[in-house]
Amino acid sequence: MIRRIVKKVIPRSAFRAVEPYGHLGEAMLTQARYGFPAKGLKVIGVTGTDGKTTTCTLITSMLRANGFKVAMMTTISIDYGDGRGAQPNPSRLTTLGVDTLVRSIQKVKDSGAEWLVLETTSHALAQHRVWAIPYTIAVMTNLGHEHLDYHGTFENYRAAKKMLFTQTNKNKKGLRVGVANADDPSGALFAAAVEHPVLYGTKGKGDLQAKDIKLTPQGSTYTAAIGNDTYHITCHLPGSFNVYNSLAAIGVGRAIGLTPRQIEQGIASLHSVEGRMTHVDEGQNFTVIVDYAHTPESFEKLFKEVRPLTKKRLIAVFGSAGRRDEEKRGQQGAIAGRDCDVVIATEEDDRDIDGQEILEQIAAGAKGAGKVRDKNLFLIHDREAAVQAAVDMAQKGDVILLLGKGHEKSILTNGPRAAELRHIQQDDTDPQRVVKRDYDEVTVTRAALRKRLGKKKA
Repeated sequence: MIRRIVKKVIPRSAFRAVEPYGHLGEAMLTQARYGFPAKGLKVIGVTGTDGKTTTCTLITSMLRANGFKVAMMTTISIDYGDGRGAQPNPSRLTTLGVDTLVRSIQKVKDSGAEWLVLETTSHALAQHRVWAIPYTIAVMTNLGHEHLDYHGTFENYRAAKKMLFTQTNKNKKGLRVGVANADDPSGALFAAAVEHPVLYGTKGKGDLQAKDIKLTPQGSTYTAAIGNDTYHITCHLPGSFNVYNSLAAIGVGRAIGLTPRQIEQGIASLHSVEGRMTHVDEGQNFTVIVDYAHTPESFEKLFKEVRPLTKKRLIAVFGSAGRRDEEKRGQQGAIAGRDCDVVIATEEDDRDIDGQEILEQIAAGAKGAGKVRDKNLFLIHDREAAVQAAVDMAQKGDVILLLGKGHEKSILTNGPRAAELRHIQQDDTDPQRVVKRDYDEVTVTRAALRKRLGKKKA
């Protein structure tokens, strides 16, 4: 409540300037109140633009397969390491707010877990929400065009991400290891921020290299080498981007002291991640995939992977979030317009922004790439209707990609007074601006497929 009042009475630029210090004060007070519960935990932080959740899950599965007691907090879920399994992340924050985060870490500590794998965002780092968390290993997946609405410039965004490596290097009781993507232009910068860097890649740069990569719709196999060690990896997650994610996991396993065999078995133990390349099958003669991809970079990677596996048309259904980076909307449309046969622009999380305005921005990019309205470019704001339209137009051999929602269980859309309050900077959860409606992409897709196929609900 206090935060909302402050946001109303001071200019946005001034609020952005003082906000991190408010979060830092909150973090200090909250950590002290709960007795610094992360003390004694070994924390692995994973940051980057894409692939964070998958990399966290690969690392956690690898450690658990080898007898480690591990907790994990990601965009998707929280697993306290108490043997009860993962629970849905209660917020739409990848890295939880300070109070919830600290209380969750206390639960992790109470469970007896020794390790915590923590997906760590640029927002959480810039706002000092992870102050006093003893990172022992930092991981950087990649860096692309995201969250510039908050950070202002790519350089600010990169600097915020790099803080994870700096914080890790300050932990004298930790391993002070940083695992970074050598094939990303920013990888070397991150590696330079820690005492013990490990750079991984597939293009001949860095310490840990993947070779003899064989990709299939079911996953990949490859050989990784570093120093005198060789790893024969089977990764059951499809896509070359998951070769990179599993390489990051190898770097972590090696830093911890796992043997090559332990690392191989650990990575092979994971077969899927919710909302990441999730196939939805109701017996149709075309392919439907649900994925969380929502950045221009992730679109580039995903379309490149799926296109060779597509026998006929590639149909993409996606939106772009309101109150987030506007520049990427046209980029998403342009990439999809270039790489896909059919583009259906729909809602993602409009918040209090006019959804049609967002669709038109996406459409401008798609039209620039040659798409034509109502021929191979469609604007269908209602997401359920957009999914149904894609399913209904699909033919044998087509591939439908449903992008941007993935694991999420809701859509944020206009509240009852959004238009008149749009100029006021308030929280997403303010019901006068934004309302949350239940939405599960896989459930909606199954219903659409059953309707198309004439199946009755089981």
